Amino acid sequence: MAIAGLHLTEQEQTALETMAQRTGKTPDELVHDAIKQLIAQFQSEDRLSLLRQARGMWKDRTDLPSLADLRREWDRPTEPDDGDPKEKSL
Repeated sequence: MAIAGLHLTEQEQTALETMAQRTGKTPDELVHDAIKQLIAQFQSEDRLSLLRQARGMWKDRTDLPSLADLRREWDRPTEPDDGDPKEKSL
């Protein structure tokens, strides 16, 4: 695990120590939790940005089948069930 040194103002250090006392966690644990939360937030925003960039990317494509045609392919007829449990295959 990497070690990172932090330079905190007196106010930040006092707030961190107060939060540590109230939560029962060490200041290191609080900093680690904050970094994990920041990373998760960044990844979520990055994912949303990528989704927005991809929006409409197939809009003007003419070589793709229509959505209705694709759905028709999924609607395959099934064999009728004669009610005999011995005949069912997995």
